[in-house]
Amino acid sequence: MFDIVRKEIEWGGRTLAVETGRIARQADGAVLVTYGESSVLCTAVGQHKPKEGIDFFPLTVHYQEKTYAAGKIPGGFFKREGRPTEKEVLTSRLIDRPIRPLFHKSYRNETQVICTTVSHDLENDPDIAALVGASAALTISGIPFLGPIGAARVGYVDGEYVLNPTADQLAESQLDLIVAGTAEGVLMVESEAHELSEEIMLGAVMFGHEGYQPVIDLIISIAELAAKEMRPISETPQEIVDLEAKVRKLGESAIREAYTEKDKLARQVKVSDAKSKIMEQLSEDEQAIASGPLKALEKDVVRRDIINTGSRIDGRDTSTVRPIDCQISVLPRSHGSALFTRGETQGLVVATLGTGQDEQIIDALEGEYRQHFMLHYNFPPYSVGEAGRIGFTGRREIGHGKLAWRALRPLLPAKEDFPYTIRVVSEITESNGSSSMASVCGASLSMMDAGVPLKAPVAGIAMGLIKEDDGYAVLSDILGDEDHLGDMDFKVAGSAAGITSLQMDIKITSITPEIMQIALDQAKDGRIHILDEMAKSIDTSRNELSQHAPRITTMTVPTDKIRDVIGTGGKVIREICEVTGCKVDIDDEGLIKVASSDGEAAQKAIDWITSIVAEPEVGVIYNGKVVKVVDFGAFVNFFGARDGLVHISELKNERVGTVTDVINEGDEVKVKVIGMDDRGKVKLSMRVVDQETGEELEDTRPPREPREGGDDDRPRRPRRPRRED
Repeated sequence: MFDIVRKEIEWGGRTLAVETGRIARQADGAVLVTYGESSVLCTAVGQHKPKEGIDFFPLTVHYQEKTYAAGKIPGGFFKREGRPTEKEVLTSRLIDRPIRPLFHKSYRNETQVICTTVSHDLENDPDIAALVGASAALTISGIPFLGPIGAARVGYVDGEYVLNPTADQLAESQLDLIVAGTAEGVLMVESEAHELSEEIMLGAVMFGHEGYQPVIDLIISIAELAAKEMRPISETPQEIVDLEAKVRKLGESAIREAYTEKDKLARQVKVSDAKSKIMEQLSEDEQAIASGPLKALEKDVVRRDIINTGSRIDGRDTSTVRPIDCQISVLPRSHGSALFTRGETQGLVVATLGTGQDEQIIDALEGEYRQHFMLHYNFPPYSVGEAGRIGFTGRREIGHGKLAWRALRPLLPAKEDFPYTIRVVSEITESNGSSSMASVCGASLSMMDAGVPLKAPVAGIAMGLIKEDDGYAVLSDILGDEDHLGDMDFKVAGSAAGITSLQMDIKITSITPEIMQIALDQAKDGRIHILDEMAKSIDTSRNELSQHAPRITTMTVPTDKIRDVIGTGGKVIREICEVTGCKVDIDDEGLIKVASSDGEAAQKAIDWITSIVAEPEVGVIYNGKVVKVVDFGAFVNFFGARDGLVHISELKNERVGTVTDVINEGDEVKVKVIGMDDRGKVKLSMRVVDQETGEELEDTRPPREPREGGDDDRPRRPRRPRRED
């Protein structure tokens, strides 16, 4: 029934196993990849006929995590997996980026890759296994995929690179970097780092490239036994070749002239007009297939001009950054805001401070945890002059937001030092290249404006590459057209001290370490320049929070008092919040956070909590209220919920006949704590306190002489006679 092929290797201290032939046999390619005890089922299916009338490659990649993989049942009402989580979206993009450039350029069939995590050992993240599995499934599928690729995660612990660090090792690592590529070179890098140098980052990329070579060999060995025949690849029809030559002759000069326009929208109009004039000179049959040749001409004109002259679309040289303008506090009611503009790319970025109740609760396979820093990126259609659809957050928006999040997180203050939940929203209001890096710059400015004590300002820059057989050019601060028509999108973010995030996507088969080194060095110069421009508006965090931001005061109570603060069913803490208007959070360790923009309200809540958990001190005078009168004295509420007894003998120095001759229920009094009895009950005195001023009075009453058989003057009851008497 099964024709199983299985290969395994020792990789990074664990076993990597790849198996095919047992599961999902109707897919074009299917493998089960197991690393440690994390397993991912990866499938690849390509339609056998191309879609009609499309000039792009319709590839979709889906990574999905099943909760049963970690022995869990989904939360919520429906009890089944629903819309993709952020982790699933990001991993889907992670797989898509290195495999997309490796399909044959003439292949236009709809293709789908699905990677499903079916087992998770909570030690090895399934994303690497999914990348390996997607590569293996495509390699054996018969789809014209020019792989395989390998992938690896790289950590940096105690000055040493670590291949595929475990979850525990990653917690101690200064670097979390994923690299993927072919045997010849790197195609994709995704990373978060703690201000590491360019040399360390490049070393990590090359360490990962070398580290995944055994994986490529493993996939090849599987393919030698299980791969299907490669589907026939159609060469470019002669009519397309002839049409490309005709289009170039008719419109090369007009396209080149259109690209001399510096303004983006005006340039788009001129390019569109030039294409329309070319189309008018073609027959109906030629017009039906002219989309590809027109795009090829446009691409060649832009790329050749940059290679030959070093001059770019907007007139800059290869290393110049566009003009920058930074403004802060642009919104009157926000906690922190910034408007960052770089050329024709602009982001309105807003920072909001909240409390522990505002933290995001994430239910991941690894377990539930809370996130106190969020960065959300929005890309409305008006930012590129279009009237588009507004819908759910797209994959691109999630990916760009996470990239900016990674760039800023290493420089955030410790939660213990700055106990706020931070949400940053980047609204891209104009876009012409590198809006994610504009979000990094704007987020850094807005958080400093909000008073978030960042360890250092952060900036980001996007690098590009034009590579031809006769040369190449590395471009700083790329435009949208340079990204679209170029060979690389290389984003680098960090502080003046080092890199905090690096993301690289290559559209050609690979690039050399030499090109990567040039790009990193050029990016560093650009990043320092942008940081200098940002410093003209604000170079360090404000000392004071916005008047509209909540002030959080922390205090710690003994763990055995937590129950008293919360009260039965949360009654006490709810009352504190309702009466004072504050937000009050308390954790299992007794750490309490009181948040309010009103200082007096916050102090009232703190005093209230203090009165609940503190113990009265002997010798201290308190204000109190009589809550009950009895024959032998009065009970006084003097310390939060604590009551004490003022014995009738402690009401005045002189003899008191009846308690109500001195005080009555509801009276406000001043009392001194004079001791505790054996049962922990508090004994109070009014006679040694001036009831007008609250000052302590000298105790002039002489001590009582003890009587025989006792030390007090209370009358004794006569002894009851015994029965036998």
